[in-house]
Amino acid sequence: MPPPATGPTTPPGTIRTVLVDDHAVLREGLRLMLEREPDLEVVGEASTADAALGVINSTRPDVAVIDLKLGSGSELDGLRLCAAVRDLFPEVAPLVLTTFLDKAIVVRAVRAGARGYVVKNVDVTELVTAVRSVSAGESAFDARTASMVVDALRGVDSASEALSAREIEVLTLLAEGMSNKEIGQTLFISATTAKFHISNILRKLKVSRRAEAVYVASRQGLL
Repeated sequence: MPPPATGPTTPPGTIRTVLVDDHAVLREGLRLMLEREPDLEVVGEASTADAALGVINSTRPDVAVIDLKLGSGSELDGLRLCAAVRDLFPEVAPLVLTTFLDKAIVVRAVRAGARGYVVKNVDVTELVTAVRSVSAGESAFDARTASMVVDALRGVDSASEALSAREIEVLTLLAEGMSNKEIGQTLFISATTAKFHISNILRKLKVSRRAEAVYVASRQGLL
């Protein structure tokens, strides 16, 4: 994790926010809307993922509002940024604000660390509520995106038995190529326990190999 950085003094209770979007006009509009609220302050802006990490490191906000499409023509930059914020700045809550409303993308954003997912056509009240929710450690999804996440977690797209939250964590690390020992160290469990979870994952996904489990999970939107 980068070394702590000293940000500007902010009144106690104020939610410090960074805006990440490749459209300057949209960022300006968001800033004006959010700063109408007495408990919200925009402390930084960025148009790219790399610039965003620098701004977040220097300001240490409570919330990062992230558009998934950052000029590359796909949602990948925003997803990578969510994952980087999750890994480097766990105290910062990533909130996705995007035009994408696709089940696979919503689930991938959650897997990447997004604590909320808001579509850009929401009204200001919903956006402000989402910022406050993720800042308080809660999640922020509207009815459409919440149902997408729940369906994916339950595996309703297949006949497979639903995976538990811990099994999803193990599966994610499995997809990164980690061994049982490495998974155990990451999740603070023993290698034997990690192996037990993997056995359950294989059984529930009805496969016999780890690579098959990753493939099937990815098809179901679990990764």
